[in-house]
Amino acid sequence: MKVQVLVSAMNASPRALAEKMNLSSDAIIINQCDRKDYEEFSHRGRSIKCFSFAERGVGKSRNHALQEADLDICLFSDEDIVYEDGYEESIAAEFARNPKADMIVFNITVEEARRTYHIEERKRVRFYNCGRYGAVSFALRRDKLQESGVCFSELFGGGAKYSNGEDSLFIKEFMKKGYRVYTAPVTIGREEAADSTWFSGYHEKFFFDRGVLYAFLYGRLASLMALRFLLAHRQVMCREVPLKKACRLMKQGIAEGRSLCRP
Repeated sequence: MKVQVLVSAMNASPRALAEKMNLSSDAIIINQCDRKDYEEFSHRGRSIKCFSFAERGVGKSRNHALQEADLDICLFSDEDIVYEDGYEESIAAEFARNPKADMIVFNITVEEARRTYHIEERKRVRFYNCGRYGAVSFALRRDKLQESGVCFSELFGGGAKYSNGEDSLFIKEFMKKGYRVYTAPVTIGREEAADSTWFSGYHEKFFFDRGVLYAFLYGRLASLMALRFLLAHRQVMCREVPLKKACRLMKQGIAEGRSLCRP
């Protein structure tokens, strides 16, 4: 069972990036820059394919990678991930252990301030807790992924109109179509500290964009989930923008999101 890492990068030097990320499996690098180009090279005896595009948007990047994927397991990644030695074997072992899993979520070590989850047991992911996981933790069976027809939203994420949430929408849609997602208490890599491509603080745009996302994620429950989100995180998130204003901004975002959701 072979793993293919699908890397979203910007203005990267592919050979240097493969070394920095400690890639030891096959990989596809989508390099968003100022040109259209293609190169393929061998790294540690494995094939690295690099497609360069003069465009922006992490959703577009991941979707391009999906179109080119051709091995057993797809592992989404970003250029700031550094993999553990033996990560391919660890991922393959988890899929062999759980043949029911169409997708497995793994641990990626991040700095405490950015951590949204830490997996300590093997269990099935449900709709109510799927939003905590980032795309760089997703490993999927390629045949199931292509069968599902699910792709990443190009409205959300770095380089898109709305800040983030493309990963939450992806996993929700995949599960909605009946595919099974599980967790594995296995760390496969770490995130190097770097400036975020989407997060620049808890300002007005952050809350508005989060409201748009909640309209897509939760439908009629969007307003209730927004209030729950704000109350749970107000001590950290509502220092620059007061709670009442943040609530109003999220409601405005929900209204815009619902208009976009309508056929």
